[in-house]
Amino acid sequence: MSVRQLAKEQPDSFSFKPEYAERAKRIIAKYPAGRQASAVMPLLDLAQRQEGWVTKPAIDVIAQMLNMASIRVLEVATFYTMFELHPVGKHHIQVCTNLPCQLRGSDAVVHACKEKLGIGLGERTADGQFSLMEVECAGACVNAPMAQIGDDYFEDVDATSMRKIIDALKRGEKPKAGPQNGRVHSAPLGNFTSLTDEPKPAPMQDMAAAKAAFEKAKADAAAKAAAPKT
Repeated sequence: MSVRQLAKEQPDSFSFKPEYAERAKRIIAKYPAGRQASAVMPLLDLAQRQEGWVTKPAIDVIAQMLNMASIRVLEVATFYTMFELHPVGKHHIQVCTNLPCQLRGSDAVVHACKEKLGIGLGERTADGQFSLMEVECAGACVNAPMAQIGDDYFEDVDATSMRKIIDALKRGEKPKAGPQNGRVHSAPLGNFTSLTDEPKPAPMQDMAAAKAAFEKAKADAAAKAAAPKT
């Protein structure tokens, strides 16, 4: 595993904005007394959503809020790659280059991003609008190749569709997330290959016959119990 370190240049301070501070209080309140440290990951996520990345002052503030040593919060922030330790663009493009995506053409997707944005992996555009990085498996292998931008998954992408997504973001639009090739979720692109017959209704039990059988069994049992014993 690679060593992840904080950015050398850090802001002087950090504080949660009122709306984020209120959310932080609600998150901490979910945990019993003495277990507030369990909120460390969601609070780091809140800090990242507010600032765009996780700063050292944010780590220190969260440590104070949760009564933790700063080093413990730092350990969490540096371990999980979902936390960005350096400034990233407003639109942070993460292209999966793991084996399934690579077999389906992720190299071409990465090349299209580099060409369109004029930056390399791990870099940010001069205007701060875009950043680009490659990531390990994002769990959408059935829709490979894919890229994550913010909270959205863009699946079944290729060089052409990736360029269109970037163009839409540059225009201030919100491109449609999900499969980019007409696929419905992760269903087959062509016709269905299984479960093609019309579903048959489940057989219905004859409740009248069942009740009659029950009453007969009940009567037989009563008659047997009442019969004189020999």
